[in-house]
Amino acid sequence: MSTDTAHQAVIIDAVRSPVGRGHAEKGVLRDVHPADLLGQCYEGVLQRAGIDPATVDNVITGCANQIAQQSSGIARTAWLQKGLPATTGATTVDIRCGSSQQAAHFAASSITAGIDRAVIAAGIEHMGRNGFRVHHGSQEQWGQAFTEELTSRYPLVSQGIAAERLADRYQISRAEMDEFSARSHQRAAAAVRDGHLAREIHPIEVDGTKVDADQGIRPEATAESLAALKPVFADDGKVTAGNSSQISDGAAAVLLTSARFAQENGLRPRARVVDQVVLGVDPVDMLTGPIPATTRILERNNLSIRDIDAIEINEAFASVVLAWQREFQPDMDRVNSWGGAIAIGHPLGTTGARLLTTIVNRLENTDTRFGLVTMCCGGGLGTATLIERI
Repeated sequence: MSTDTAHQAVIIDAVRSPVGRGHAEKGVLRDVHPADLLGQCYEGVLQRAGIDPATVDNVITGCANQIAQQSSGIARTAWLQKGLPATTGATTVDIRCGSSQQAAHFAASSITAGIDRAVIAAGIEHMGRNGFRVHHGSQEQWGQAFTEELTSRYPLVSQGIAAERLADRYQISRAEMDEFSARSHQRAAAAVRDGHLAREIHPIEVDGTKVDADQGIRPEATAESLAALKPVFADDGKVTAGNSSQISDGAAAVLLTSARFAQENGLRPRARVVDQVVLGVDPVDMLTGPIPATTRILERNNLSIRDIDAIEINEAFASVVLAWQREFQPDMDRVNSWGGAIAIGHPLGTTGARLLTTIVNRLENTDTRFGLVTMCCGGGLGTATLIERI
């Protein structure tokens, strides 16, 4: 990233919606159109930052399934339907689960290059309306995304099977995975009780009422209760609904500006973007991306895992985090301290921006310096973002 302090990319503020279950009948956000859900988060981050929307040069939004109600450039349509300035540019990005994290990368890069001064990096995924059923149904009707040439070169499997293979490769037991998953729920429940998550949530209006709490957290979850669940992807497997991320609805928005723009407009930066990584791994194994992404970003900045004060690694599956733990041996009290996607949920295109929102709040809460966000992504991608609290 640029060393020019005037063009240094800083995070002014960040918000996320509550995360609802991606369930057509039981999800608390089921009746909110994805563009409205995203638009409300745009409004939320603008209001918190106290910034004139007309000064935002660009909006970059991650969305993994750009079909049906999430099609037609949702970054732009969500902005326009809220009556925000038509002069602001907008782009929708897809690198699967890392989509909104990459949106933040693009925003930071544009700022450090001196192209933009203020950018909102956001994420949206309404899996109750645009989930796997719609995704696969559209392919059945209009054609498959994976060609024979691709599948002959790479014998692709589902992410669930990849999670099983990862557990076997690192000798991760079912008991370890269930224990980790129960801890995710317990940590998230504690974060709710202590008011940590309320700080980052922008309440969403649903039929005249405000929804302000995550729906998926189960404080009563224990390793023993999760052990009773059956494997989903293999009869003799270890991966269950309980030790996998939840199918969810949600949105998030992060306002980034240049340091100069912040100073000139009386804005107080909360953190700066130090570095960013996106890389590829074997698309069959698929879920190992956080390991080389973490290695690269640490080495490039002459840091060790012990130098990182707060870490958010997406809990796509418990085996992803536990394999990463095997490699780096971090202090796990610094990892996903307020719970993760197993408890809160994983609205695909939203999660990167959600984790950036959380990491800024965690650094401020503990009065510490460096934060790391890393994720695995479908198709064999890994992401990492290093931030420093200001």
